[in-house]
Amino acid sequence: MLVSGAAGGLGSAAARACARAGATVVLLGRKVPRLNRVYDAVAADGPEPMLYPLDLEGAGPDDYAELATRLEAELGRLDGMLHCAAEFRGLTPLLQTDPAAFARAIHVNLTAPWWLSQACLPLLSRSSDAALVFVLDDTARVGKANWGGYGVAHHGLAGLVGMLHAELANSTVRVSGLRPGPMRTGLRARAYVEQNDRVARDPAAAAQACVTLLSAAGAGHRGQVWSPAGSAD
Repeated sequence: MLVSGAAGGLGSAAARACARAGATVVLLGRKVPRLNRVYDAVAADGPEPMLYPLDLEGAGPDDYAELATRLEAELGRLDGMLHCAAEFRGLTPLLQTDPAAFARAIHVNLTAPWWLSQACLPLLSRSSDAALVFVLDDTARVGKANWGGYGVAHHGLAGLVGMLHAELANSTVRVSGLRPGPMRTGLRARAYVEQNDRVARDPAAAAQACVTLLSAAGAGHRGQVWSPAGSAD
């Protein structure tokens, strides 16, 4: 089971929940000290995880191909992939957005998850029941003013879920999205004043939904973007 953004709020909570469910988790992220802390927590909850530091902003297709080669050598196959990595620097009007910042948000939130998925799909297809899960923000909310490249990318991710599902519907790889709702994370704090944010939940509350989609129980959500009960903003 591979979790991108494993050092983040939802990524770390989901990795621990997957480990408690018995999965061997590959922890992918760019901040090694934080990844090491997640590694220790995951190892205490279940099978020893695998650590893979990688910066999605700078990584290219060759880096993802190398990752897939290493996973094939060490694991043989993948049973699931959960995309939690995200890039958001704050609310800014499009006209005042630095072009490089806009491109970075599109790349990290949309292009990089697809490159990673594309590289690992051959490994996922070796599983008798694999899951490819993308974590999505509420497109109705991030489609409003000032959400910039992050908002545009999440509209693209929603389209990617539907397109991939249509292309892989007859395969052993299930594609779905998860809209976990507002969570108390560093990303959300860049858009909302924390002390006034009364709807956000602890990311651990959404971790079980990640496990559901990654497990056989997620078959009922194949091709869907799922918003679990209690996740509304």
